[in-house]
Amino acid sequence: MKYLEVLKDLISMDTTVPPGLNYDKAIDYLEPLFKESGFDTKRLTIPAEYAEGREGRANLVCHRREKGKPRLIFYGHIDVVPAEGWDAFKPRVENGKAYGRGAADMKGSIVALLLAMESLKGKRLNFDVSVMVTTDEEYSQASQLQYLRQYLEPVRGAYFLNLDSNFGFVSIANLGALQLDIKVTGKSVHSGLSHLGENAIEKASLLIQALLDLKHKVEQRKSNVLTHPDTKLSRMEGRLNINMIKGGVKTNIVPDECLISVDRRLIPEENLEDARKELLDTLASVPGVTWQLERVYSIPTVPPADDPVIDQLAGIIGDIIGEANKFGEMGSGDLSHIVATWGCKAFGLGVIRPECNIHGKEEFVYLQDIEDVAKILASFLSPQG
Repeated sequence: MKYLEVLKDLISMDTTVPPGLNYDKAIDYLEPLFKESGFDTKRLTIPAEYAEGREGRANLVCHRREKGKPRLIFYGHIDVVPAEGWDAFKPRVENGKAYGRGAADMKGSIVALLLAMESLKGKRLNFDVSVMVTTDEEYSQASQLQYLRQYLEPVRGAYFLNLDSNFGFVSIANLGALQLDIKVTGKSVHSGLSHLGENAIEKASLLIQALLDLKHKVEQRKSNVLTHPDTKLSRMEGRLNINMIKGGVKTNIVPDECLISVDRRLIPEENLEDARKELLDTLASVPGVTWQLERVYSIPTVPPADDPVIDQLAGIIGDIIGEANKFGEMGSGDLSHIVATWGCKAFGLGVIRPECNIHGKEEFVYLQDIEDVAKILASFLSPQG
């Protein structure tokens, strides 16, 4: 397989969500590649009721079954975040890097898996292997994952390897997440008569200040789980960010609405109930502001994974790239919580590095990392690994 050509082809497919473009095209491209690598494949269209009403969610489930072997399920997704201000879907290769939206997050990891499986075609595997290639990870996909479970059984007790992860170590934990959209209301009047109105943006600023005070406290919370040195942190840390604010219609009109979007990330030792209460108490402590919650989205924390198989994978990483360890990641996703409810042991390995600038301009992946991850996975899956 000419993996670089496959990577460039995948990057060229604009699979941006929202709205969820070209999913069919990407799955149709990948299915024969997995078949050529020895998999039985099943292309699935997720019913709209399992995709929050969204249509056209094509997924792929692949199997190389090994009866009596430990169960291992690989996870990947083909969707990408929006890209503006650069030619994100015109891949280019420079100095050992492939640039384009989704290069590292996470089409490069899918290519690495295909490369590994190609090297193991016709050989026995150390695991009973399945692969899921999903959609809407960058939006919300919890219901879609629940729908896919029936095509992945048995899942209880399975190992679950998340390819949407960082390079160079085994990811054993992620942050939980709590996101709130808070609508502040006021009264709209002509700016010259502002004494007769109530400025929702100015009122929102009072909430923002209280949230920034809480932010300082949250960021002092350190987990017992170590993080990779590339993060410039020693341990996982709590986060609170105000990432969006919307309000106003015209310069000379006092706004009657303002929407604040808050993103709270929880270390594994925290829980959602306490984090939500802390946020709501902070908002309620600000006098003279009328507000209500417009949206609440949450991902519970999951304890760090621990298993001899994870240690085995870490050892293989060390053998191939010269260093190995197990770390927590400063990211979140529906996946960890879902597979925990399934009774799986979840961990991760991928091609993402902090400098790859995923979700930003000029996202890239190191080609050597794709090749190394392919070697690591091939050794992990091989009885000789």
